[in-house]
Amino acid sequence: MKLQLNEFLKDHAEKSDRDTCHNETYSPTKILFLGIGNDMLGDDAIGPVTVHKLSEIFKERTDILVINGGTVPENYTGIIRRENPSHLIFIDAVEMGKEPGHIRLVEKDEIANYSISTHAMPISFLIKYLESSVDAQIILIGIQPKNMDMTQSALKKDVISSEVEKSIEKIVKILKSILN
Repeated sequence: MKLQLNEFLKDHAEKSDRDTCHNETYSPTKILFLGIGNDMLGDDAIGPVTVHKLSEIFKERTDILVINGGTVPENYTGIIRRENPSHLIFIDAVEMGKEPGHIRLVEKDEIANYSISTHAMPISFLIKYLESSVDAQIILIGIQPKNMDMTQSALKKDVISSEVEKSIEKIVKILKSILN
């Protein structure tokens, strides 16, 4: 996964180092992470938990924006359009029929093929809308959830399953190593 993410983000560092382009002021590339999910539904909190950790790591970076979109990521389209990122990375629970904690980079064209979390609007619709207004490379980091049951979550102190928590830590570690 590190190699795939590195490839996806490869031009970020190159463009960020440039000050001008064709004698015009060049705006550095920007990465926007959008965490998606419901933190009251166990492992569906994958997105919010991950972006919380990323926001702590990248809080001083002006070229990296981290947003918790919760269950209504479509409410953040105005911010996304205003920021006009070069790379838009969604982070969400994705039902893939794999072992809990399995991580997969889902290309934007594949997103409609997966059962993705618990949202009012399908992410594929959100992507189509964003593609008409921003020129960003888009990808989804999906983690196979173990439990997305509110009853189970309410009974436990730790909402995220241990398998998923390990995967979140792995993603955070990889992104930190690529972007720092």
